[in-house]
Amino acid sequence: MDRESPLPPDLRLPEPRRSGGVSLQDAINSRHSARNFLGVPLPLADLGQLLWATQGLVAEGRRRTTPSAGQTYPLEVLVVAGAVTGLNPGVYRYVVCDHALSFVSEGDQRADLFAATMAQAEAADAPATIVITAVYDRATGRYGTRGITYTLMEAGHAGQNLYLVATALGLGTVAVGAFREEVVRAVLNLNVEEHPLYLFPVGRPLPHPA
Repeated sequence: MDRESPLPPDLRLPEPRRSGGVSLQDAINSRHSARNFLGVPLPLADLGQLLWATQGLVAEGRRRTTPSAGQTYPLEVLVVAGAVTGLNPGVYRYVVCDHALSFVSEGDQRADLFAATMAQAEAADAPATIVITAVYDRATGRYGTRGITYTLMEAGHAGQNLYLVATALGLGTVAVGAFREEVVRAVLNLNVEEHPLYLFPVGRPLPHPA
């Protein structure tokens, strides 16, 4: 994209569903990691539901779907999209307050992203990957070095939400923590204060062995 061109406007996501569907108990019981995916696109509504579960606002709009120490909210969520209905391939940042996607860069960068991982390259076949990052200063500014611990705890909360909602939607995902940080940073165009923590490839999984 020409650097002189204006960035595309934010893309509003479909309103998240806040009730109904699979019970929490069933989702917990059925949750498992999926590393192999069918070659079908991910519906935009499903992507939006996963992003909302990871860091979205609850109904009254004052709290997020995951707890945060002192409501410092050090986490950010990005999407590396390759085959999402209604969404051009590219990298996007989740805009929590608007339940929208903000454009970062264009092009299908899934292969570049998973070239940075260790023995997880098959997950590049997923139609999209959700990336959780951390801006530690938001938490350490209030809690000192303990804020790093709180941030990592919060990432765990967000990751489990993502797993369970993916299961409820009939999707699969796996938490990938082994990667070369400098490559992931380059793909996501991160500033120095933002640190990638988790990669979650998501899509329709191949049947899980009984």
